[in-house]
Amino acid sequence: MCGILAVLGCSDDSQAKRVRVLELSRRLKHRGPDWSGIYQHGDCYLAHQRLAIIDPASGDQPLYNEDKKIVVTVNGEIYNHEQLRKSLPNHKFRTGSDCDVIAHLYEEHGENFVDMLDGMFSFVLLDTRDNSFIAARDAIGITSLYIGWGLDGSVWIASELKGLHDDCEHFEVFPPGHLYSSKAGGLRRWYNPPWFSESIPSTPYDPLVLRRAFENAVIKRLMTDVPFGVLLSGGLDSSLVASITARYLSGTKAAKQWGAQLHSFCVGLEGSPDLKAAKEVADYLGTVHHEFHFTVQDGIDAIEDVIYHIETYDVTTIRASTPMFLMSRKIKSLGVKMVISGEGSDEIFGGYLYFHKAPNKEEFHRETCQKIKALHQYDCLRANKSTSAWGLEARVPFLDKEFINVAMSIDPEWKMINKGQGRIEKWILRRAFDDEEHPYLPKHILYRQKEQFSDGVGYSWIDGLKAHAEQHVTDKMMSNAKHIFPHNTPTTKEAYYYRMIFERFFPQSSAVQSVPGGASVACSTARAVAWDASWSKNLDPSGRAAIGVHNSAYEKHLPVVANGNLATKMIDNVPRMVGMPAKELAIQS
Repeated sequence: MCGILAVLGCSDDSQAKRVRVLELSRRLKHRGPDWSGIYQHGDCYLAHQRLAIIDPASGDQPLYNEDKKIVVTVNGEIYNHEQLRKSLPNHKFRTGSDCDVIAHLYEEHGENFVDMLDGMFSFVLLDTRDNSFIAARDAIGITSLYIGWGLDGSVWIASELKGLHDDCEHFEVFPPGHLYSSKAGGLRRWYNPPWFSESIPSTPYDPLVLRRAFENAVIKRLMTDVPFGVLLSGGLDSSLVASITARYLSGTKAAKQWGAQLHSFCVGLEGSPDLKAAKEVADYLGTVHHEFHFTVQDGIDAIEDVIYHIETYDVTTIRASTPMFLMSRKIKSLGVKMVISGEGSDEIFGGYLYFHKAPNKEEFHRETCQKIKALHQYDCLRANKSTSAWGLEARVPFLDKEFINVAMSIDPEWKMINKGQGRIEKWILRRAFDDEEHPYLPKHILYRQKEQFSDGVGYSWIDGLKAHAEQHVTDKMMSNAKHIFPHNTPTTKEAYYYRMIFERFFPQSSAVQSVPGGASVACSTARAVAWDASWSKNLDPSGRAAIGVHNSAYEKHLPVVANGNLATKMIDNVPRMVGMPAKELAIQS
């Protein structure tokens, strides 16, 4: 991931303004430690902090068209850049960077080229011929982006809040799948897939179609000129990513450069569910496995750094971001610059445990649509910023545009959890990769129950956070919470604790309003809380809050179902973690 900052139409072309833009851009240097660049045209500035993944030698930014009249600063990866280059035979490219195609596509197609890009991206493009500009963000919001406005009439675009919050009168999240045009004077949505309307699809489930779509999504993300690996928690999603990567890596350019043996990475409290399952999957796949341990105290000590980098006070996101933040630092220290991760599957397939209580397929489907639309505020935010904090890039194949279209066109009746038919959460994904002749994973991993990341790293992690907050937030403080924090008022001491830290870093009301709120149980939307009357009394984002589902939704031995639908034993009775003495984060290879 790179860091971008654009200041457009600020009515100030002085050296002092250029110095200020450079100063603000340096706040994003953690995202791109490899090189810095800035372009100025009158009162318009484009700044860039580069993390070099493709063409490290010559792909520095900003990037230009042939006559340098069109300038672009980009954060992201364009996976179909080679095909797009072939569609532009009359253009001369200055670099081998995948992002080099953007300026040339604009020359050919004007503002209507964004949907041609297959990848994750945020960019700002300046056309110096008329001083117009556009900015765009990828379909789901995998890359982070914010937009702000200054009192002088300027428009600001930045990868993170910290790049603009001190200099804008108002700022907000740049919505995913949107384009801002200075000519039109506002935002418009460029991403308009069939599922976005939330109408109920009817395509029958075909496991091979789903399998091929996901394999293609993973394979295209093996495009890299630097060392990479996979994040492996031992759950279904990350294990499938690792399995497919290991299966197809040997024939890629990346394997020729860096070797065909895949590296995998896992983090957790010692003895946690994820560490055990990840080691088993790594052994099965033959990866070079790196296991990182952290203690509850290690995580608590990092909370302030995490909130500064992740730029949220959402409880779920902070809980899950902290171990990922610690792991990313260790991964980067090994010389790895890119990882492939499993975010997005639970939203697409209804994998969170509260989906067990969906009353019908219509409610199930609408909830998945709402969850995908909100990903940029939660899991995408975590994955992007936890890794970018240390100059590491995370790629997420489940959020591939083509794969989402395939998965979201399936009749949601197939996604519904049905104990009588042996269908647990994400059954259609599990079934698609249940190959007896050429197995992708061991059966009990393929059918392992969902553990949210903040749970799977060790249950005492969440309990430790709550205990720490209890020590720092008094009952008296909570009694006044609605007056101190009238917007998204914290309802728990843990939420209050995070909010205090957040507002110390980002005190503006725009910053507070950039974070979502509302009731949630086990990561549900507020609407889904109504699916079970008991949930309204237990509003906690942990998967354990899905009362009657976690570790007790099935009998210990599930029945064998006809047609090979399910023949497995759930991992259960995982020992609950207890307090552990603090020690340094350790790596075992």
